[in-house]
Amino acid sequence: MIQLTELTKSFGDRVLLDRVTWQIGDRERVGLCGPNGAGKTTLLRMLAGLDEADAGGIVRPTGLTIGYLPQDGLAHAGRTVFEEASAAFQHLLDARAEMHDIEQRLSETPSNGAHDALLARYSQLQDRFRLDDGYSMDLRIATVLRGLGFRQEDFTRPAETFSGGWQMRLALAKLLLGRPNLLLLDEPTNHLDLEARNWLEGYLSAYPHAVILVSHDRYFLDAVVTRITDLNLRRLTDYVGNYSKYVESRDAMLDRLRQAKKEQDEEVARIRMFVDRFRYQATKAAQVQSRIKLLEKVVPIEVPPERKRIHFTFPTCAKSGRTVLELNGLAKAYGPLAVFRELDLHIERGDRIALVGPNGAGKSTLMRMLSGEEAPDAGVREIGHQVVMEYFAQDEATRLNPALTVYETLVAGSPHDMVPAIRTILGGFLFSGDDVYKKAGVLSGGERTRLAVARMLLRPSNTLLLDEPTNHLDLDSKDVLLDALEDYGGTLIIVSHDRYFVERLATRIIEIGDGRAVSYPGTYADFLWRKEHPQGSSPTVAATAAPARPEKRRPPATAVQQAAPAQDRDARKQADAARRKAQRAREGLLKRIAELEARISDRETAVKALEADMAQPGFYDDRHDSREIINRHQALMWEVGDLMAQWEALQEHAAAEAPDS
Repeated sequence: MIQLTELTKSFGDRVLLDRVTWQIGDRERVGLCGPNGAGKTTLLRMLAGLDEADAGGIVRPTGLTIGYLPQDGLAHAGRTVFEEASAAFQHLLDARAEMHDIEQRLSETPSNGAHDALLARYSQLQDRFRLDDGYSMDLRIATVLRGLGFRQEDFTRPAETFSGGWQMRLALAKLLLGRPNLLLLDEPTNHLDLEARNWLEGYLSAYPHAVILVSHDRYFLDAVVTRITDLNLRRLTDYVGNYSKYVESRDAMLDRLRQAKKEQDEEVARIRMFVDRFRYQATKAAQVQSRIKLLEKVVPIEVPPERKRIHFTFPTCAKSGRTVLELNGLAKAYGPLAVFRELDLHIERGDRIALVGPNGAGKSTLMRMLSGEEAPDAGVREIGHQVVMEYFAQDEATRLNPALTVYETLVAGSPHDMVPAIRTILGGFLFSGDDVYKKAGVLSGGERTRLAVARMLLRPSNTLLLDEPTNHLDLDSKDVLLDALEDYGGTLIIVSHDRYFVERLATRIIEIGDGRAVSYPGTYADFLWRKEHPQGSSPTVAATAAPARPEKRRPPATAVQQAAPAQDRDARKQADAARRKAQRAREGLLKRIAELEARISDRETAVKALEADMAQPGFYDDRHDSREIINRHQALMWEVGDLMAQWEALQEHAAAEAPDS
């Protein structure tokens, strides 16, 4: 379908692509991956014809249609949402308008040659309109708009009244409706909630043409793409399969590459040593010259810089009481819009809750009320004993002090024992070298978000409220945050549109919408299954819009006698539900203990392997190599100690929560 031939692109002395040859076929769905700044967006813009290559070319077949969605910056005005989306079918709109015009003229034209010509033209237009599915055009537009989160009442609103995120949704809707032969999507999920992402996954999986997309959503990539193209070291490398398979194949390839690089370096060093030793001996002159020519022919193997995977442990904090937060009868409204009425919600220590629902349903409002940043209009918020709460707001990045440097931002408010870990944390979030001395005020939006997340990790707490912490984070930074949160021993409440993130962390889902908050125990996959099979699920209504309360009347004695068994049954049901909830919590706790035990076993195996190397004769002859292994051994021992401390704490928790305790 489209082919790159010896393509080269650079900005100044920085080369992004160097003599790259690559192609994509029809119906392929390709995920474009690579480190930040590698040139993924530049490549998409060149494929779209918006940027020119420095050398080489892009071969496009005749008649190829290309649709490109940038990360942001698109805006629409002057038409309603439905009219703007309809512009994807401009040729059908023109045909329909001409058909209506011909219908009017036929009613006014007598039967003659002109009348017959109009009939022939009308028949031609009608056939074209039918073959292009023009009669289902309105249905197709409505389906895509609803799939991307627009409500029926939004269809008639002027497009300019929507925020930037919704403007990008509208631009995506127009692209999907237009069905170009090649669809180029740069971070299409940035402005989508979970429901819209799930819909887009299904749509793109069935898309009849080629798709190239850039995304930091691992689950989305796994669900959609059939091939990953890695842009790194100025080259494009293809991996068949989804993102998870790509990670396995890439890591294996990098291991082989590093081994080849090590062997090459050793061979080069050996040859240089020979040259340096015998350079001035006449009897060895021919051999020396031969080896010098050999060195000149060596093409150094390039290895991508190894991204340090940091393991982070939250600063210690006292354990909270069993009840963390309790909301009773909360109500919240903004003018005529009632977000919640009679909201009741109970959160216990150790809960790992994900709030889900469409944009505008009230998830962030509930998070602000839970954190105490926003007061409810009515009702009571009770915070539990010894609760130390840390709240990460959607706009957390804007709350950074612009006058402080990156390093100073993390030092401020961090416990003294966490200060040595600051450099490590910053490296995990892509701040290295002189970056740590940049003022927060000059950072980009993505950099500020990464800094805000890093700052949050260094503050001691036993309850975390995270509202969209993964926005603008790359996949590696998400992994750092995810690993830290998986080991977090406190209570966790998150709002995230990243399916992989929610699936890995949440053990309870609360769906927000229509003034209600419905609780579903289990993972996000369990939640989706229950939504699809409502008869087979029994969600607990955690908060609902207040029903009309009937007038209380004292029942007759016979009614009281009849109600007693029903009350007993209700009590038994509540007790059974409480037991099931405790069992699920215990199963989650045991699962985390098992995961820690597996990690401890892996680290101990690595320690034993290093100790075997250290016991080899001559190990200490090379001080440089031996020092690296000794440092690695010491780091692993510290890590095992930290993991053991976490394991012991979870074991104590499990013993305290045991049914017979």
